Amino acid sequence: MRIIAKRTLRSFYMMPEYADSRSALEAWYHEVAKAGWDTPADIKKMYRSASFVKDKVVFNIAGNKYRLIVKINYPARIVFVKFVGTHKMYDAIDVGEL
Repeated sequence: MRIIAKRTLRSFYMMPEYADSRSALEAWYHEVAKAGWDTPADIKKMYRSASFVKDKVVFNIAGNKYRLIVKINYPARIVFVKFVGTHKMYDAIDVGEL
């Protein structure tokens, strides 16, 4: 998969208060880059805790300490990073509006 906006991940984990998310976000990035998802079921096989909200996928990161939201274009094999943040940040947004 091609992942667009690694910069969003990097910007998040470079903040000192979220530095503990770096290894988990980097691991997610490398795992997804090697994946070949054709359907949401393929994601569930790899990440059982992934949730689907409207047309987005929500991943739990770093032992469920953080949330990562992506939108996927399956035919083009592109993953668009839309959001990364804490649960509190996640609760303050409307996933459908991303």
